[in-house]
Amino acid sequence: MPTIIHNQVQQPQPFDLVGDPVRISGLGQGFEAVLNWRIHDGHDERTGFFTVGGGTGEHGQFQVAAAIGAAAFQLDRLFVEVFEESAADGSELNKVIVPVIYGPRIVANYVGFRLHRVVAGDTLSKIAAANYGDPGLFGLIQRANPHIITDPNRIFVGQELKVPIGV
Repeated sequence: MPTIIHNQVQQPQPFDLVGDPVRISGLGQGFEAVLNWRIHDGHDERTGFFTVGGGTGEHGQFQVAAAIGAAAFQLDRLFVEVFEESAADGSELNKVIVPVIYGPRIVANYVGFRLHRVVAGDTLSKIAAANYGDPGLFGLIQRANPHIITDPNRIFVGQELKVPIGV
């Protein structure tokens, strides 16, 4: 009996800091080899579709560059969804949802991020000064790491923080 594999998003991982386009990759199977993607924040969304596998039930790897630049996102947090559309009724099947953080909402001209491992004596202000030249920009680092930083006055040795960088 064959093993059933559901659609998988392997990139981005939950709470990754992403840019535009959002690069989505994984493994999937869809009706007639078509899968759909949607990226949204609950206020605006961008959608598209792509082919995967051969269209007769096999799984295939996929890589998609989902361009979202024209979206009017209001939140830093976005959801990346990949799903199959039912041929019978148009419902969404085998949906995978990955929460991500949208770097271009945090820093202008976002190009990527630096990883910073917190050491004894670090504060968000100190990290912001080292990366932006302004300790008052510590909130950018907090916004890029909402799943790690719940209180900007409390970071812990060993935490790995993403520091968004723009040009």
